[in-house]
Amino acid sequence: MEEILRIAGEQALNAVRKKGMEGEAFLLYDRELSIELSGGQVETLKEAEQMGLGLRVFNQGRMGFAYSSDLSPEAIEEVVRDAVSICAYTAADEFNRFPEGGQVYPVIQTFDAGIDAATLESKIEMAREVERAARAFDKRIELVERAGYEDTVFSSLVMNSRGLFAFDKGSYCGLHISLVAQEDGDAQNGFSVMVKKKIENLTPRMVGEEAAMKAVRSLQGRSISSAQMPCILEPYVVTRFMSLLSSSVQGDAVQKGKSMLAGKVGQKVASRAFTLLDDASYEAGIASFPFDGEGVPAQKNMIIENGELKGFLYDNYSGLKAGQKSTGNGIRGSFRSLPGVGTTNFMLSPGEQNPDSLIAGIENGFYITDVMGMHTANPISGDFSVGAAGIMIEKGRLTYPVRGVTIAGNLLKLLLDIEAIGSDLRFYGGKAAASVRLQSISVGGH
Repeated sequence: MEEILRIAGEQALNAVRKKGMEGEAFLLYDRELSIELSGGQVETLKEAEQMGLGLRVFNQGRMGFAYSSDLSPEAIEEVVRDAVSICAYTAADEFNRFPEGGQVYPVIQTFDAGIDAATLESKIEMAREVERAARAFDKRIELVERAGYEDTVFSSLVMNSRGLFAFDKGSYCGLHISLVAQEDGDAQNGFSVMVKKKIENLTPRMVGEEAAMKAVRSLQGRSISSAQMPCILEPYVVTRFMSLLSSSVQGDAVQKGKSMLAGKVGQKVASRAFTLLDDASYEAGIASFPFDGEGVPAQKNMIIENGELKGFLYDNYSGLKAGQKSTGNGIRGSFRSLPGVGTTNFMLSPGEQNPDSLIAGIENGFYITDVMGMHTANPISGDFSVGAAGIMIEKGRLTYPVRGVTIAGNLLKLLLDIEAIGSDLRFYGGKAAASVRLQSISVGGH
């Protein structure tokens, strides 16, 4: 695959050079498999593959971009013509430059041959095992809406006119389930998802039992009176707040005045317990890869350390504009898109306390297991008011389920109110978090 992509990239760059311009070829091949079951029977089985070229061209600071899923010589020539012609219609920008060649990339195991080696039947059986484990967990599991297995295998190549050349392969796989528990006329949903780099690390039983546990523990929930109280956020809920924070740590958002952290480098923006980093070189992470969408090496970037804001994330363009180097965060969704600033393995450093010890110190509080409507939060001011569900904490123990309440506040105040962080680090996609205990939060009930 490397040879096919390299030949196409070289053809594109040679044609760009002949026109006296600089170019960057981003080439991608990927294959995706998706299996969904219901009642132990396969309902959906999809396998798709794609391959293509995205070509960026700079002509005296003017940018042109075009792409094609056809890598024939004729199609590549057309892509070059299109990208070059677009340059005439864009404004010159002194920061439109490509990364230099000669980069050194970390050695990261991102490809698992076991995914391709595993039979289709074995992948279907894993999805069945997820469903069986969920149903066996509790008789109140009334309905399994869907259980499934997915995997992706890909090859990525970035090369440019400045001598940069980066190629590697990657893969990941996952299991998921969505179900309903029912008791005395009350029905509650539960879900679980697990994504791993290696297929041998998937544990179907754990996925099924977690989804069932989430649904069952929420049955017969009730509202509570409005109050200001201590709370604990489960790791999944923490990643939802991290999604709100992620846009504010991106250099382009800072430059556009759309970051709540603008102008705060070197200042305390969170509790001392809080350390946040982005690490594309973290081998166990789903988003780990030796280089980003521009061929810049993967690296570990400290964003907030012991509560102090250390810096922001950059792609090559926003880094040059800020007088900084790219942090290796030039992210591309596919060959059809331009690179933009984004996170890789966006991680909250875990603490040393287990979740039970976090709960034990609370006399009366709220253990939050889910939040709804996070899209309504303001990513610039950090203000939020969202629906929440969870379990009441009384005398250091989890007691009865709670739903139909809201939590409100400001993200920056929430970060400063963190008292402790648990040891239960967990990845949800490209975000990883542990349980977090807050000094207090405003809960709106009846």
